[in-house]
Amino acid sequence: MKIKNIVLIGASGFVGTRLIDLLKDRYTIVNFDKQQSRKYPELTTIVDIRDKDALKPLLKGFDLVILLAAEHRDDVSPISLYYDVNVEGTRNVVDVMDENGIKNIVFTSSVAVYGLNKTNPDESHPADPFNHYGKSKWQAEEVLREWYGKDANDKMLRILRPTVIFGERNRGNVYNLLKQISSGKFLKTGQCNNKKSMAYVGNIVAFIEYLTANAKSNYEVYNYIDKPDLSMNELVEVVGKSLDKKIPSVKIPYWLGMLGGYCFDVLAWITRKKFSISSVRVKKFCATTQFDSDKVHSTGFVSPYTLAQGIDRTIKFEFVNEKEDDIVYVSE
Repeated sequence: MKIKNIVLIGASGFVGTRLIDLLKDRYTIVNFDKQQSRKYPELTTIVDIRDKDALKPLLKGFDLVILLAAEHRDDVSPISLYYDVNVEGTRNVVDVMDENGIKNIVFTSSVAVYGLNKTNPDESHPADPFNHYGKSKWQAEEVLREWYGKDANDKMLRILRPTVIFGERNRGNVYNLLKQISSGKFLKTGQCNNKKSMAYVGNIVAFIEYLTANAKSNYEVYNYIDKPDLSMNELVEVVGKSLDKKIPSVKIPYWLGMLGGYCFDVLAWITRKKFSISSVRVKKFCATTQFDSDKVHSTGFVSPYTLAQGIDRTIKFEFVNEKEDDIVYVSE
């Protein structure tokens, strides 16, 4: 199928903006999002995927939907938002696609569907999400598989499960981690030998573009990770090499880190404020988040950057060189 017209849903943020950068000169692009795009307002229409009636007149004449929209932070409140947006919003999108005769969708899910401390799961690994984000993403995948199964010979569904995504201008968990390491005020929790799968934004959007033009079958699921996986100790070394300096660090026991996280949980509940430290984030920091990505690399896709290059580009942009503008994206 020749792709000419693409609608991106939820592309006003970090990944979506980089994806528009890549696709806009090759395809006719529009962006539907509940937030205005700071870089591409002329391509953006404000709409919430929870509003099915608002979507109906907009999804006409497109060859492909790329669905990025999601509630994904650790501290979403109320919890029902995960399911209202990620599950029911996805259901609204495919229902409206059917009404408008659109048969092709790329959906960004997450490796969060596998849960924590799994042994390098590939795409066939059973789902075992540990938080509401992972549970809602898995349920959204089930909605999509149900949609696809109704007329599989005539539809195309590609599900992408990226690991944590980082890069220039993102103010998420990886940025905070790199900032702490770069400042020399990094507090290691536990032994820090746990491996961390990561994905550089320049590579993830390149793979999404690859999927739009290189379908191997009507239904595909891919983990996306930039290899090799780094331990926290190795990540500190990579950051130090990028900055050309020795990074000092202090190590505390895991139990003490979790105790501190619970203290911040209580403080957040009392003050109704959000803090960068929580028990969930300490648990995620110390967990092994390592995933198999052989399937991606068997497609013929070649990532434009190595993981070390992605980290170096991010470090240099955020903490060394002067920034071109003040556009930043808060996520994760």
